[in-house]
Amino acid sequence: MDFNRIKEKLNILADAAKYDVSCSSSGSNRKNKDNGLGDTGNGICHTYTEDGRCVSLLKILLTNHCIFDCAYCVTRKSNDIQRAAFKIQEVVDLTINFYRRNYIEGLFLSSGIFKSPDHTMERLIAVAKKLREEENFNGYIHLKSIPGASDELMYEAGLYADRLSVNIEIPTISGLKLLAPDKKHEDFIKPMQKVKDEIIRYSEERKIIKSTAKYAPAGQSTQMIVGATGESDKDIMYSATHFYKNYKMKRVYYSGYVPISTDSRLPSLGSEVPMLRENRLYQTDWLLRFYGFNVNEILDADNPNLDMDIDPKLMWALRNLNHFPVDINKAEPRILARIPGIGMGSVHKIISGRKYRSLNWEHLKKMGIALNRAKYFIVCNSSDWERRDLEASKIKGMILQSQNSKFKNQFTNQLSLFN
Repeated sequence: MDFNRIKEKLNILADAAKYDVSCSSSGSNRKNKDNGLGDTGNGICHTYTEDGRCVSLLKILLTNHCIFDCAYCVTRKSNDIQRAAFKIQEVVDLTINFYRRNYIEGLFLSSGIFKSPDHTMERLIAVAKKLREEENFNGYIHLKSIPGASDELMYEAGLYADRLSVNIEIPTISGLKLLAPDKKHEDFIKPMQKVKDEIIRYSEERKIIKSTAKYAPAGQSTQMIVGATGESDKDIMYSATHFYKNYKMKRVYYSGYVPISTDSRLPSLGSEVPMLRENRLYQTDWLLRFYGFNVNEILDADNPNLDMDIDPKLMWALRNLNHFPVDINKAEPRILARIPGIGMGSVHKIISGRKYRSLNWEHLKKMGIALNRAKYFIVCNSSDWERRDLEASKIKGMILQSQNSKFKNQFTNQLSLFN
């Protein structure tokens, strides 16, 4: 094995894989100096299991060669970049050697599309199959589903991978046509549908035959690029909701577009999507999946974009002040979950605590509730609420002031009215 060439490939193909945010980087940039042991750089990323454990993965592309010329992609065929490709056995050896040295606990493998979708998918599956059957590797494997791959290959992939994912890339069909005219929307949907159907089928069979193998036990996920086209936050979240509902996605990931070319169809160089926008989308996603919100409660034709100053739950509450104040000692859990400053953990604490006594402000503070937000929307009993007819904009300003926000200056004049 040519170790220098392997290292060169790893540098190229780990760097190319960083644009997929389906698992997050450790954030470390420690480099190996003076021929020491270990390197926190190339290819190591972290993801999290359902029980909260942090899992280290080798995150690489099989190749950055690609037959497509998608305007938003750094590996597009017209881009003048250094190209490389791993052999199947090279990826297997890297995974096993990293695992034995306790650098990783699994593999995250994606690829550019070379020759054809089926040819690429066959090689991804071959890596996973060798790891499982020849190396007896039982660590986590995440394979990227290649758009346009056959049903037969998608079926086989799920037998060896823990999770499968096909990136929808652009949130709308019109945006995909604009930036990737060679790709078809149905090529993304077909593998999603196959994985969903097989997960359901295997789950039903396991109810009858307990020894039935698991099919993609960690489910499937997808990713959307944010900001490459003119989609609003409403467009993005409505699309995400569609995938959660119809394809039983475990996760939808949101990746802010980083301008990489001067293509007239794309945002100009230097106009990166603010990380705060990604954060707001993830917060909204969380509300939809765990807090009982419907997407049209947060985003609609009158409110197509999220407020960058405040989180989406607070944004909703300020638009719906008629639902408040809420009595903390009487409200149902689903109502408590909608109060700004109260997370699901705090909801459980409130429900448990009020079985034994009537909760007061001090109790709520000890529970870790963010009273600087929650206090405008709750009461602890019917007598302690001194109703002030505060407008939403004034409540917003007071909350931002209490958070020492960088936006507080714009609210200074409003706040002076209440001093």
